[in-house]
Amino acid sequence: MKRGFFFVMLVVFTLSLAGVVVAQDDMQKEPSCKLCGMDRAKFAHSRMFVTYDDGTTIGTCSIHCLAIDLAVNIDKTPSSLEVGDFNSKNLIDAEKAFWVIGGNKPGVMTTQAKWAFEKKEDAERFIMGNSGTLATFDEAMKATYESMYADTKMIREKRKMKMMHGAGHH
Repeated sequence: MKRGFFFVMLVVFTLSLAGVVVAQDDMQKEPSCKLCGMDRAKFAHSRMFVTYDDGTTIGTCSIHCLAIDLAVNIDKTPSSLEVGDFNSKNLIDAEKAFWVIGGNKPGVMTTQAKWAFEKKEDAERFIMGNSGTLATFDEAMKATYESMYADTKMIREKRKMKMMHGAGHH
């Protein structure tokens, strides 16, 4: 009886470790965002990973870059949409996540932050400390598309300034 219990616990422990390895495997598979080049490990808290129904995948740094990929690949259907949990940085189901839009914490690739949380209480705690609005994945995607032009313009200007300042220091 004891041996059976320990065997079951060993299997459960091994499977949970495998889950952690698989969850982080997306960053080894795609270390940088295919759309903007940013380091996905550095942005593990906002990264996204999509598996399309044709078996292809893409890893992005943020919901902003995911939105671009979804728009460009209009004929592909996502079979899995995952996002990094803001706190644990583990990938979670983006459509089941509790999203926070806005707040005083700067977003990734956007002026209006969008963060995902696995647990509603974590999202609510974040809102208490940083402001923002609780939202669904669809609401977060809608907000992403609505700010796409302004965000793209902001990114372009930031990169232009960075290149100008970088060129002057050689």
